[in-house]
Amino acid sequence: MQPGPRESRLTGDGGSRVSAEDDEAAVARILQGDQSAFEEIVQRWQGPLVNLAYRFVRDRGRAEEMAQEAFLRAFRGLSSWRREAAFSTWLFSVATNVYRSELRKFPVMVPLDVVAEPAAPEETDARIVAEDRRRVVRQMVQSLPAKYRDAVVLFYFHGSNVAAAARSLGLPEGTVKARLARGRDMLRSKLARILGRSADGGVDAAR
Repeated sequence: MQPGPRESRLTGDGGSRVSAEDDEAAVARILQGDQSAFEEIVQRWQGPLVNLAYRFVRDRGRAEEMAQEAFLRAFRGLSSWRREAAFSTWLFSVATNVYRSELRKFPVMVPLDVVAEPAAPEETDARIVAEDRRRVVRQMVQSLPAKYRDAVVLFYFHGSNVAAAARSLGLPEGTVKARLARGRDMLRSKLARILGRSADGGVDAAR
């Protein structure tokens, strides 16, 4: 029988399989005073947390610093995990809150002269045009108001479904759906002004 979602999953840092019970066991050891057990959690989840941070800031060095802060915050707050949800769900919620707070303090700036119109198809090949379009969309996502940007990043770029994004953001699913819809509308409007044509599907093209 294939293992269920509570029994095992891929960590995302190389395909190794780990059970939810491994996280729970590590947390129990930490709370009993074995702080070295936290190294297991860091090794298991460092890749996914850095990748999530990178979706927000598009800067690898800053993403690594943000992930370190998220782990520190998680370590300090381990006793607040009530086991009503998987440890990974709680950890990503902590990380998302850290990243949102970081962006409020130090926003990602998107200079207007950086958001240039993609090269015309007749001037270059299709691959370069597609990459230019993805770059523009990613930059436009960073320029969205925070509440729309956060929902769009989690859903479209990190691959969370609506339920997971809602848990990470601490919001009702209906609110997340509304913010995704509004975020898509804002992106279409921004991209249409830059591209000079319909931008339907632009956010999907940037994943």
